Amino acid sequence: MKRAVLLMNMGGPNNLEEVEVFLTNMFNDKRIIGAPKPIRAMIAKLITWRRKDAAKANYALIGGKSPLVGHTKNLMTELESSIKDASIHMVMRYTPPFAQEVLSELRDVDEFYAIPLYPHYSQTTTLSSYDDLYATFDKLRIKARVKTIDDYYNDTYYINAIVGRIVESLKGEDASEYELIFSAHGLPKKIIEKGDLYQKHIRLNVYHARKALMTAGIEFHNTHLAYQSRLGPLEWIRPYLDDKLKSLKKKKVIIFPIAFTLDNSETEFELDIEYREIAHKLGFDEYRVAKAPNSHPEFVKCLTNIYENMKVS
Repeated sequence: MKRAVLLMNMGGPNNLEEVEVFLTNMFNDKRIIGAPKPIRAMIAKLITWRRKDAAKANYALIGGKSPLVGHTKNLMTELESSIKDASIHMVMRYTPPFAQEVLSELRDVDEFYAIPLYPHYSQTTTLSSYDDLYATFDKLRIKARVKTIDDYYNDTYYINAIVGRIVESLKGEDASEYELIFSAHGLPKKIIEKGDLYQKHIRLNVYHARKALMTAGIEFHNTHLAYQSRLGPLEWIRPYLDDKLKSLKKKKVIIFPIAFTLDNSETEFELDIEYREIAHKLGFDEYRVAKAPNSHPEFVKCLTNIYENMKVS
């Protein structure tokens, strides 16, 4: 029996030349923009043209590429030490390595275990990745068995990794002197109103994280949930992160990127650079962005345990 674990994620530019590829593929995704295909392609082309220069400048500030791929490779290395009976592969949605190039090399695999690196289910992330995966299986005529998982926002090991990263960011200081904001990637409100589970899962994730912090005796002045990364004229789910920062009583804050398991441009540029500037203008004494789980040992346990449970299901 030959098995392969597929770590599914949106991907990120591996260099500045791939920024346009990333933007075009993302905005041409029917799960992101629901317009008919020809219109969607035109919209994607227009948005990419408008945003590419600014996006390239932003990526240049964080090393000329997305940190996501590097963190994924580190995570794969750790998983290879804990999963002995399957090969580990990353499959990206919008940038290489794409599903077709990965699966083309795995035609002799008997069972695939697709694990999204999104703990919260959404049509814009999880379903989009699975759409692409199954379409590629059909295209390559691969008939192997495929097992999937939709979400794991309440997984104990995953929650442990979140608490671990928050504790790291405190650097031994008194949590009661800080506000804690769980910052999630936003979505247009109309997507949630149509039944997308993302916001519900984010809220439940925050509930479990708060409970774990309390159990560990870590008590912040207050904890909050806010949303970042809004784009365009539509109303997005609230509260927005900039509004939340303005409302805080304490001028010391820790931001935890609750929507992401791996650090990427939204954490290293948007949170750590753009929102840091906002916090500075608002007079904050301390502004810290906690690391995403990345290859934290507890997150490695989380994914390993998910795989082991999928094998027997």
